[in-house]
Amino acid sequence: MLSVSLGPLALPVAPLILLLSAWAAASVAGRQVAKDDRTKAENTVWLAVLLGLLAARIGYVLPYFAIYLATPWALFDLRDGGWLALAGLASGAAWLAWRAWHWPAARRALGLAALTGATLWGGANAAVWWADGGALRPQAPEVMLTDLSTGQMRSLPEVIRGKPAVVNLWASWCAPCRIEMPDLAAAQQREPGIQFIFVNQGETVGAVQTYLQRSGLALQNVWIDASRSLGPAVGSQGLPTTLFFDASGQQVDAHFGVINPAALQARVQALR
Repeated sequence: MLSVSLGPLALPVAPLILLLSAWAAASVAGRQVAKDDRTKAENTVWLAVLLGLLAARIGYVLPYFAIYLATPWALFDLRDGGWLALAGLASGAAWLAWRAWHWPAARRALGLAALTGATLWGGANAAVWWADGGALRPQAPEVMLTDLSTGQMRSLPEVIRGKPAVVNLWASWCAPCRIEMPDLAAAQQREPGIQFIFVNQGETVGAVQTYLQRSGLALQNVWIDASRSLGPAVGSQGLPTTLFFDASGQQVDAHFGVINPAALQARVQALR
């Protein structure tokens, strides 16, 4: 599950899980110490979360540093989903352990906070994974698509047909989709070994053709998901959504929201 709908808004699931888990952990820490130390204990937990996020970001970016260096602003674009969870968990745990060692009165509180946060975060992610079918690398869903050029219909696995693929779910009315589209179009031209599949969600052939003509985008491999079934099939309730499949049609990564050029290139590199 990539996103959830709250009225007209679609929000990414992963940050929501992290925020709620961190809030619960900080609340537990605050309730387990003397009243005068409550704020100090809560801040200790929040600082552990921030240090963990910093370590997770650095851990992800380092292998792709040359890519991110080409667009330095992308280093700080935390929306791209580039995190190394193990580095973040280790950093946050190390900070809490160090603070507990130097603050004996709060050792129990910080230990319970760490246990609470880890349990909620791990449990929620496990529940999401289970709700998505319990597969580490789910197969591309059997959603029927219509080729914009020929009008022929094929399932997504047939479209992927044995070649690594980046599948972008988009619509012409979606402002974030329009923002990232030039970067995706450039990547399609730059990466002949990876196929880019643009799956429009629910618009007519005429509307899609008009948008492409007006925008000047030379996109290839454009398909229409008339029933808008692909998003729900992969657990996404909003646009844009970008999926990454290996040559066997297994989903190896996914991103909800605008994807910056560096994050896109890093994920494409991982597909090669």
